[in-house]
Amino acid sequence: MDHQRAGDGRQAWDRVSAWLEQNAPDVFADLGGPGSKADVCEAERRMALRLPQQLRWWLLASDINAGQQPLAGSSLVTLGIPGIIPSGGLLLGLADIERVYLHKMGMEQIAPSGDPDCPSWRREWVPIVSDRDGFSGKFVNTRTGTVGAWSEGMSPEDSEYASLFAFFQDVADQLWGASSGDRREPGRPLPEDEPLRLWARASGYLVNDRGRIPAAIREAYEASR
Repeated sequence: MDHQRAGDGRQAWDRVSAWLEQNAPDVFADLGGPGSKADVCEAERRMALRLPQQLRWWLLASDINAGQQPLAGSSLVTLGIPGIIPSGGLLLGLADIERVYLHKMGMEQIAPSGDPDCPSWRREWVPIVSDRDGFSGKFVNTRTGTVGAWSEGMSPEDSEYASLFAFFQDVADQLWGASSGDRREPGRPLPEDEPLRLWARASGYLVNDRGRIPAAIREAYEASR
């Protein structure tokens, strides 16, 4: 990874960390220390894939699961941190990333999707945000580097963000906007987005009740007007 991209990623994550330190010190205290290259390599071996550079950089810079392992018999996501992602869900560290990935891959193998062109999970998708049971969240596409989203009963969105760094930049923008009064509350739907969501559903698009609306849907909505 070149120095410019690493600098962009560090700046985006530092903005997230700075907001947490100022506004959510309890959450900030839960952030882990630097990750282990050996642990990342072992997780890649067990998942049988190589993580994209941006995700590797972030895990090595700040693995929120550093030195921790889930308890036996616990829910799928036990170490993820709430209160960071405005659209909801728990931010995952390496241990939970591996658990959710292997769970989703196993479910796809046991009960494959009816449409081979639109599976519920792909081998190249690596989760970075999830609810506790793995029903919804966000993932990094290891082939393209884009960040997408999944939710039970809905078609996955494969490219919500151009990169992991773009995702963290948007998280930082939303957090700082919320703290300065530009947004009512992280994760709460904005009233001005409701007409867009209604139009999208009436036009056959799949959109969540809360969280970021994909840029492609916004563009289609503007074009329709």
